[in-house]
Amino acid sequence: MSMKAPYREPLLPAEPGPRVVPEPRRRGEEGGGRCGVCAGSAEPAVWGDEHFTLHPPRTCSLPGTLWLASRDHVDSFRDLSSAAAAGFGPLVARVETAMLEDPGVGRVHVYRWGDGAAHFHVWMMPRPLGMLEASGMMLPLWEDALPDVPDEECRTAARRVVDRLAG
Repeated sequence: MSMKAPYREPLLPAEPGPRVVPEPRRRGEEGGGRCGVCAGSAEPAVWGDEHFTLHPPRTCSLPGTLWLASRDHVDSFRDLSSAAAAGFGPLVARVETAMLEDPGVGRVHVYRWGDGAAHFHVWMMPRPLGMLEASGMMLPLWEDALPDVPDEECRTAARRVVDRLAG
């Protein structure tokens, strides 16, 4: 397998900047901006249950990309209710299975960064079949570097995943 960054070489490592302590407040934290999920300004959910909602991104370069958010405003895995935590793994497996039913998907990557907003969410990104340079940690870099597809293509791919979840 040959992972490859979506940039031309030579890439040179940069020195890390000075540490910022305390860290700036994130959206959804006291003193930070408003939580987009709670304020209703996030892309509308295409699916939901009692604990989680599933959303397409506003724009995407990898159709089928979705993010899964907790209904409750919590920050991390450790903050999920026992019922939500117990349902998380089986739900992610169901969404992954639905995404993998697309014959153009090679793998599904699940990411949680937690630096942008203080509302628990994970990203689920489909790696296109055969796009081995986007394996592993390279997929989000490629997703950022590739041109966005039309919004309707993102929404259609999200609806197909939801239809498979219901089936």
